[in-house]
Amino acid sequence: MVLRVLSGELSLAQASRQAKVSQQSVANWRNKFIDGGREALEGVLSKTARRERELQAEITELKTALGEAYIQLRVRRRAGEYRSIPFPNSRKSDGSPESASRSSATSSTSHDARIHGGRPSTRLRQSV
Repeated sequence: MVLRVLSGELSLAQASRQAKVSQQSVANWRNKFIDGGREALEGVLSKTARRERELQAEITELKTALGEAYIQLRVRRRAGEYRSIPFPNSRKSDGSPESASRSSATSSTSHDARIHGGRPSTRLRQSV
């Protein structure tokens, strides 16, 4: 449609009637077509192409980082250190006996609540 308008085969009015859009829409299409051609001839990257290059560079960087982390993990596993590798979403324990007893009290409370019909046992109530 745009090429036919540019070649003079159709006027804006005729093209807009055929496409069932406003003349302004056809004019916008024509202008975008001309601007895109100009940018292509000048070698100017469009915003989309520029963003694609940025994302591709980021993907390459992330793949490299992932590969390095994987190699470190394999080396540590072979050395027997894999149990001490911290994971970002793992809970951190402060190592105190209180933190261990809190986690065991929580689990035993929920266990006893299931056994005793939703209420903690007398033994737990006394210890809490």
